[in-house]
Amino acid sequence: MKLWHCGGARSLRPLWTLEELGLDYELELLPFPPRVMQPDYLQTNSLGTVPYFTDGDTVMTESSGICQYLVDRYGNHGLGLRPEDPEYGAYLNWLHHSDATLTFPLTIALRYYFFEPDPAKRTVADDYAKWFRARLRRLDECVEQQDYLVAGRFTIADIAVGYALFLGQMVHLDKYYKPATAAYLQRLMARPAFQRANAHGEPLVLPDVV
Repeated sequence: MKLWHCGGARSLRPLWTLEELGLDYELELLPFPPRVMQPDYLQTNSLGTVPYFTDGDTVMTESSGICQYLVDRYGNHGLGLRPEDPEYGAYLNWLHHSDATLTFPLTIALRYYFFEPDPAKRTVADDYAKWFRARLRRLDECVEQQDYLVAGRFTIADIAVGYALFLGQMVHLDKYYKPATAAYLQRLMARPAFQRANAHGEPLVLPDVV
């Protein structure tokens, strides 16, 4: 297996999963954003995004999907839920919620606060930052009642959602996290597998302009 990765990018989700599962993999580190900083990467992945993941003939580009693939294909070691589990629906919902609902507005805020800081577009970034904060409500309610999202244990749902919170921290929106949500993120970041994964690549350090 091979994973293309940038420090702080969504590729951290599958990298963290690989570390939790103890699987062998090859890692290709790229500067961020790779389509700008390393244009020849477009010959590998025409989208120019990370993650890019290969496993034999399998090619994937969606971070949460790669996490699910790894636990379903290689034995979940407690990191996944099976369809017969009563919380399977909630598990899948959190996996998709992590990117479609939580990470998406952060990427827009990241773009217009830091990479294209046009004053005329500042309101766009502000609007998407507010969107992200509003979409934390369901997560806040969940982690106020339990340590992990489903099944009373750590799963890739926590990896997927945890990355969104980690990105929010990098964008300096963590100042708005409720105490239980902030504690949940710290609990996830204390995991040795997260720390090993996060040590790869140049960290994304952003000024606090939010």
